[in-house]
Amino acid sequence: MTRFWWVRHGPTHAKGMVGWTDLPADLSDTARIARLTAFLPDPALVISSDLIRASATADAIENGRNRLAHDPGLREIHFGDWEMKRHSEIEAQDPQRIRAYWDQPGDVRAPGGETWNEALARVSAAVDRLIDTHKGADIIVVAHFGAIVTQIQRALDLEPYDAFSHRIDNLSVTQITFDGIWRTGPINHIP
Repeated sequence: MTRFWWVRHGPTHAKGMVGWTDLPADLSDTARIARLTAFLPDPALVISSDLIRASATADAIENGRNRLAHDPGLREIHFGDWEMKRHSEIEAQDPQRIRAYWDQPGDVRAPGGETWNEALARVSAAVDRLIDTHKGADIIVVAHFGAIVTQIQRALDLEPYDAFSHRIDNLSVTQITFDGIWRTGPINHIP
């Protein structure tokens, strides 16, 4: 059984839609980082997206665990022209598309970005590579809201809209296992 311990990166405090924009994480809550580090399995492998908010969070919780190279396949969904814009700005410019993007996620694309289904396929391919290479391991994956929700969708066989109903807080842990069948453990656990 391969066990994934999905950790959402530390907060960025950004007010707009942050996908591939490379913002740093606020990791100043050292007590919370220490609780998270202690909660995670040891030994385990640690991998993160290549965006600094995820890789810096992975650095903060690594604690002597075996670190794998950053994987861009684990990035957040790419919001294209909507990057760093507030929802209200996007709604003023393109109200029908932004409503469809959230109400009917799947194949609706932010201009210059990717669809939810494309993000799901990208993150799932990265997870499948991890399973193939590290079958039976405990793998701590430090990633993003969207990346984590894609795998909740996959494990629970949900429609995209239903997957979005899950809350994933910064520095939370979501457990997903694979042994031929996908299973979820706690979702959005705050150690």
